[in-house]
Amino acid sequence: QVQLVESGGGLVQPGGSLRLSCVASGSISNIYVMGWYRPPPGKQRELVASVAPGGRKNYLDTVKGRFTISRDNAKNKVYLQMNSLKPEDTAVYYCNAAIQSENWSHAYAYWGQGTQVTVSS
Repeated sequence: QVQLVESGGGLVQPGGSLRLSCVASGSISNIYVMGWYRPPPGKQRELVASVAPGGRKNYLDTVKGRFTISRDNAKNKVYLQMNSLKPEDTAVYYCNAAIQSENWSHAYAYWGQGTQVTVSS
C-alpha cells in the first residue's frame, strides 16, 4: 500500500545539474530516515545521501560538496539536488525510506522503482 515514486532523472552534460524528487504515499504512520542509493557498475548498491527526521545528513564522500539532500516532512518528500555532475555519477538512483505503515507495528524499508541519471557529453 505504501509506495515511493521518484522523478527528475534524465540526460545531462558533465557539469550540469539535476534535482531528484521522491514522494511517499499510502497508509503512512511515520517516516524515519530517507535516502538515495545507486548501484555503481560491479559494486554493491551504495548510499549516496540520507537524511534523518531531525535533519542529520550523511553523504558519500565522492558527492560531498556537489549533492544536497533535503526533505519536506509535511509532504512526505525527499530531494537530491545534484550539481557539478560527472560521468561517474551515471546510475539508476533509488529512493529509500524507512516507513511505519498504519497496518504494521514496525518500520519497513521501502524502495522506489528508480530514476535514470545519465551524465554524458
